Amino acid sequence: MSELPVLTPEEQRVLGCLLEKEVTVPASYPLTLNALRTACNQTSSRTPVVDYDERTIQDAMRGLKEKSLGRVTWMDYGRRTLKYAQSATQELDLADDERALLTVLLLRGPQAPGELKTRTDRLFGFADREAVEECLARMAARALPLVSELGRRPGQQDSRWAHLLGRAPSAVADGSVVVEREGILSAGPPARDRALDEAFEVLADEYADERELALAQAPFEWWLLTRAVELADGAPVADVGCGAGAVASYLADIGADVTGFDRVPAQVQLARRRHPDVLFEEGDLRRLLRPATAAGWGAVVAWDVLNHYAPSELPAVLASLVAPLTVGGVLVVAVETGASSKTTRVLGGVEVPWVQHDPSQLRGLFAAAGLGDIEAYHVLVEGDDRLYLLGRRG
Repeated sequence: MSELPVLTPEEQRVLGCLLEKEVTVPASYPLTLNALRTACNQTSSRTPVVDYDERTIQDAMRGLKEKSLGRVTWMDYGRRTLKYAQSATQELDLADDERALLTVLLLRGPQAPGELKTRTDRLFGFADREAVEECLARMAARALPLVSELGRRPGQQDSRWAHLLGRAPSAVADGSVVVEREGILSAGPPARDRALDEAFEVLADEYADERELALAQAPFEWWLLTRAVELADGAPVADVGCGAGAVASYLADIGADVTGFDRVPAQVQLARRRHPDVLFEEGDLRRLLRPATAAGWGAVVAWDVLNHYAPSELPAVLASLVAPLTVGGVLVVAVETGASSKTTRVLGGVEVPWVQHDPSQLRGLFAAAGLGDIEAYHVLVEGDDRLYLLGRRG
């Protein structure tokens, strides 16, 4: 599956009911049309309450079948009876705990982990709220994320989570927003890459000055970059997506054997001119090689680079950054996070492809990439939510 199917509200309700009833009333599953309609229209454990007719159910089931998430079968009880079943468990490769959470999210819309723990009791026995949160993080860290963390509503302490199989009607009704972070790829990855290259071809000294000033005024970033060099323990350090070289220059100043890499030739030339004592090379972070003089990188640093890539691309990006690390080497990233569906940001007066990422998903992706001893720091910088992650290759 190259992308997640987008379900209508009716398809979401029908799929949720099929997933639920297969577990709670297995003796009567698959469901007849009448039983499925009753399940969809029940007034308990459903948000919102609906009143679907048979045609609505049949149309939704047809849509699920076309998306390989539902199937129609005939049962013989003396006369042939049409019945409906789900195939999402196999198609989406759902573990039992993932299936339970997805079921309740489809049926009741965005919810907090505590609510999900209570409402999945008949479907799966989560040990505690932390087990729910771990499962949600795993679902968010998939190559095609199934869930996303939403911002808190006023007066609430916990963030809520929503599925990503389409906009839930309850998400509209209660005023919250399901963040669509894949919009940066609406025209495809090659088009995004071209837009990124074209933007950075024209970003020159004025923007480079802004970046260096921002770093100079960020003592926490100095500390974290210094920590990365210390953990590299003398091994070479790579600064990927280095731009005009502000971070690479700082790393060199504190004694790192650093090489800066950028895919845009104009940025590499700019970095070489501004920092002639630092080594800069053309290179795409998605194809990072080992250093020529060592078995691997002691540290790979990616500052504000992952924001140019959609969540579905991050597993492959992180894999490419982890693979050339030495055993015990560290990956350190700085990322803007948030709950915006925007697909661009203005940098130095130029519009650049940009995604605000989900912090929980990023933490899960670090673990999924084989990194351990993960450190996460969430910092508010001039109104922007910034997440700093450090993980060590085992």
